[in-house]
Amino acid sequence: MDTIILKSLGGAETVTGSKHLLKTSELTILVDCGLFQGIKSLREQNWESLNVDVAEIDIVILTHAHLDHCGYIPLLVKNGFKGKIYMTEPTKELAKLILLDSAKLQEEDAEKANFHHYTKHNPAKPLYTINDAERSFKQFFTVSENTAIKLSDHIQCRFKPCGHIIGACSVEIKCFEKTIIFSGDIGRTHSTILPPPDFFTEADFIVMESTYGDRLHDNTNLYDKLEHWINLTVKNHGNIIIPSFAVGRAQELIYILYQLKEQNRIPYNLPVIMDSPMAASATDIMVEYAEHIIVNKEKWLEIIEQVNINKEYTNTEEIVHNKQSKIIIAGSGMMTGGRVLEYLKHDIGNSRNTVLIVGFQAEGTRGRALLNESHELKIHGKYYPANANVVELTGLSAHADQSELMEWIRKFKNSPQQIMLVHGEPSAQEALRVKIQTELQIPVKILIKDKEFIF
Repeated sequence: MDTIILKSLGGAETVTGSKHLLKTSELTILVDCGLFQGIKSLREQNWESLNVDVAEIDIVILTHAHLDHCGYIPLLVKNGFKGKIYMTEPTKELAKLILLDSAKLQEEDAEKANFHHYTKHNPAKPLYTINDAERSFKQFFTVSENTAIKLSDHIQCRFKPCGHIIGACSVEIKCFEKTIIFSGDIGRTHSTILPPPDFFTEADFIVMESTYGDRLHDNTNLYDKLEHWINLTVKNHGNIIIPSFAVGRAQELIYILYQLKEQNRIPYNLPVIMDSPMAASATDIMVEYAEHIIVNKEKWLEIIEQVNINKEYTNTEEIVHNKQSKIIIAGSGMMTGGRVLEYLKHDIGNSRNTVLIVGFQAEGTRGRALLNESHELKIHGKYYPANANVVELTGLSAHADQSELMEWIRKFKNSPQQIMLVHGEPSAQEALRVKIQTELQIPVKILIKDKEFIF
């Protein structure tokens, strides 16, 4: 029987930079192709050569369009990858949007570094350019969900929706006589706008995410919490700042806020401002592919009408200095950059204001610092006292928690031979490893970057 080798080039013992290489005698397949984000030591890995000859990779399979899963694609193509990149139709549109934005930021950062002379390189260069990103789009190929795709004589793959964001899927690869499942990022059992994850039921081996492998999401009523903190902040004449991922989270937020207004639970005339061109474009894509979600197109158009969508950065300063209480939804979700920083600089120091944290905050990010009760934030070279209310709402997470991850495994009719954990911090992975082995008696291995696992 042919040997199959799995090697994680990223997304091993961390939640970012997902790249999982499957080497066989017929094909070498890369599942996901993400950028490292978070602390500097992780980001610096984006500049290092992959521990594989890029020319040897035949195919890329993309589970979904978040930057930590797709953001390295332009560089892979730039460095010589010639093959097809398979993904769903919504993922294709979102990936184009995200990669163009990433390239634009790369170019702007290099330009600023050269202008202000704060770079060790002469000159500083972007990781990749807008032209690099656009060039990679020629290799995008879309697939239908739940349809087997023959990749070679003895290898086929199948995509199944996993409920994380629109277009996101788990992937089954049947390779010779083995079935290998790559979970991708598994979504919540009960999402406000997305159907619950679909499930594969047979596997020999599973490569599984473990982002929240050590915790349960808060099951108290999310709407009650939002209602409480919004009304309290408005009563105190403050602002509600919600740092948000542009794809998925921002759209879920405007839907929930719309419902709260319709139910007269928050002031109907309270401005909701989405200050994110990418979130605006992602919302348009979600409307276009409304058949993939549980809210119809007509309702989305009605919701969007009630949101002040700001695309121009020149308007941000005016919004920042408007003294009327308001809800601001702005990127980036972990506060590593983006327009949310302008609002934080103005509002983080005032106890009348509230920062609602609604997604995972990686190590080394400003979001993690706030969750760790840091007394200050460094933004654009200056320190700002952190006096605002900081509230974490895990009920809005797009990642399954430990109980939902366990339920996902239980859907398999027969226990797999082995589960390999990826996409999680060490504490989360160890907790989930012990939980699976204790309750389900399935062998679990935590993958280590660049270390081969032989099936």
